[in-house]
Amino acid sequence: MASAGTNGSTANGTTTKPLTPLRHGIYAPTMTFFDPQTEDLDLDTIKKHSVRLAKAGLAGLITMGSNGEAVHLTRAEKTAVTRATRTALDDASYTHIPVICGASEQSIRGTLELCAEGHAAGAEYALLVPPSYYRSAMDEGRLYEYFMGVADQSPLPIILYNYPGAVAGIDMDSDFIIRVSQHKNIVGCKFTCGNTGKLTRVARAMDAVTPHKQGSGYMAFGGMADFTAQTACSGGSGIIAGGANVLPKTVVRVWDLWAEGQLEESMRLQAVLSAGDWVLTKGAIPGTKQALQSCFGYGGFPRRPLRRMETEEIKVLEAGIAEVMKMENSL
Repeated sequence: MASAGTNGSTANGTTTKPLTPLRHGIYAPTMTFFDPQTEDLDLDTIKKHSVRLAKAGLAGLITMGSNGEAVHLTRAEKTAVTRATRTALDDASYTHIPVICGASEQSIRGTLELCAEGHAAGAEYALLVPPSYYRSAMDEGRLYEYFMGVADQSPLPIILYNYPGAVAGIDMDSDFIIRVSQHKNIVGCKFTCGNTGKLTRVARAMDAVTPHKQGSGYMAFGGMADFTAQTACSGGSGIIAGGANVLPKTVVRVWDLWAEGQLEESMRLQAVLSAGDWVLTKGAIPGTKQALQSCFGYGGFPRRPLRRMETEEIKVLEAGIAEVMKMENSL
């Protein structure tokens, strides 16, 4: 396991510029925006959104994650989104903010191709879920071979992504994650499973980054905004949170308060954040995009067949996030 940010070469020996280190804090899996009529990529809005999140204090951005509708995009479109995000950050002088790209495919070969394309587009790390289409064949041995095969050759360091709901119920346990994470090119894990006990075990075994120590450089990420303070309490390194697309300042504030030792205030804000983030979670991609549209004037719709929210649903959504948006706007 290599320390994130210190590896100046790829796993297959190709020299690259030094990696931007992964810092403790809040990361957002960014939305992908489309023209509402044609469903073509809206690269201008993608760029604007990236800069807005950087200004709010996020430590990094993830393209082509679950929230980014990667499964709806061609490979050329995936590359375009990652490149636009990197370009927007650089042009706005946020060169210190790393871009992580989702690069999961069902084969080792396909995943390596996506990693290479993401690297060429400006990503510095790759986020990978386990392959799951042939679910009955994906025992621990096959999953181990997959991650080792990718990590051995990927030009990007790998962050594991444990999200059982997206991969036919595959739930990597702490023993497996710790075992796989011994590879020098695997530098973290995102726990969207919500299991803080698992996160604690992995963070301890891997000497993960926290607000108070750099440790080995390994990143143990909580996977949702509604357990931001709980992740900090569990020895985690930060949060990769879909809710941070809408509520970046609030999620950052909860994390920073905990890091500063203001535990009671952090938990007070966490209670409000958890209530609002649950509304966004239930709304999924259509709801998160609608929240952006309602609160910031952009967002639009997902690609079909994902649905567009009805008028009454929008009213319920707006009422459900009103309290947390008041907090967001006060920061």
